[in-house]
Amino acid sequence: MSPNPNGPPVPPALSPEQQGTWFAYMRVMLRLGYEMNRQLQTDSDLSLPDFDVLNALADSPDGRLQLTGLATRLAWERSRLSHHLQRMSARGLVERSPSATDRRATDAVLTDAGRAALTAATPGHTDLVRRMFFDGLDPALLPALRTALEQVHEQVLVHGTLPRPGQPQRRLPGLEPAG
Repeated sequence: MSPNPNGPPVPPALSPEQQGTWFAYMRVMLRLGYEMNRQLQTDSDLSLPDFDVLNALADSPDGRLQLTGLATRLAWERSRLSHHLQRMSARGLVERSPSATDRRATDAVLTDAGRAALTAATPGHTDLVRRMFFDGLDPALLPALRTALEQVHEQVLVHGTLPRPGQPQRRLPGLEPAG
């Protein structure tokens, strides 16, 4: 950081390569998020945030997580999660119940209808991810891309403001590695 006589230090600018890489990432993230949300709504009557919540719960012991843990895993504000769970509860996809491990906390619980909706949505979502993300990518680049993404994620965890999320428990059908 360089000193600023009128205030806090000014961080160095991104290099041209860093800036180009960042813009490429932003284009992919924004467009892919749009396409995934559109596909899920069209094919399964789920939004991408619905799918994210259902996945996180399906990936948790007994299909339940304390709200704080779920908010951390999704990187959502607690109020956003609470409002979203209300809408999902009204549709029968999740329930809220007293925590199984802490009577002062509340758990989000995956319902049978939520699990069925996730199971029905996963093949179409997986197909879209394969077509949009992997089919145009040289398979030889996958190990380097995965390493880079894991390194960036670790930096976000180290320097971010949220606690480190719990580790995933299992893989969902259709999202496991190909044979």
